[in-house]
Amino acid sequence: MPFTVRVRDPHARHVRAFDEATPEAAALAYLEDFAHAPDAAIAVVVRDEDTGREQCFRVDLATGETRPCG
Repeated sequence: MPFTVRVRDPHARHVRAFDEATPEAAALAYLEDFAHAPDAAIAVVVRDEDTGREQCFRVDLATGETRPCG
């Protein structure tokens, strides 16, 4: 499925497109290319380009655990 992903920040302009099976997989793929502190967690917004639905995920960079923002 086509997804676009960006960091959850009102000033974020870096958006990338991914063809992944799930929104969670797109979130992880987005973060694979970035160097961050290994103990950090990053919130990203994933948009399903077919439906327009957006979901926010918090990804723990140390473990790769992905969960909805809360």
